[in-house]
Amino acid sequence: MFDGDHKGKHIFGTVRVGERGQIVIPKKAREIFSIQPGDTLLVLGDEKRGIAIVKADSFHAMAMKMLTVFDREPEEAPED
Repeated sequence: MFDGDHKGKHIFGTVRVGERGQIVIPKKAREIFSIQPGDTLLVLGDEKRGIAIVKADSFHAMAMKMLTVFDREPEEAPED
C-alpha cells in the first residue's frame, strides 16, 4: 500500500461508528494482525495523537519483557 520507508504500514480505509459505539475491523486488518473472533483487544488513547488498538496478548508479552528490568540489580544514584 505504501512504498519506501512505509513498508509494513497500512491504511485500511474508513469505518463508521454504530449507535452503540461499535466498529467493524476491516477484513484485511484482521488477516494481517491475526485477529480472530473472541480475541481480546486493548484500546489505548492519547488525547493529542488518537486511539490505538492492539491485541491484548501481544501487549502482555511486551509488558512482560519490559518487566525484566526488575530482574537486574538497581544502579546506585550518582552522587552530587
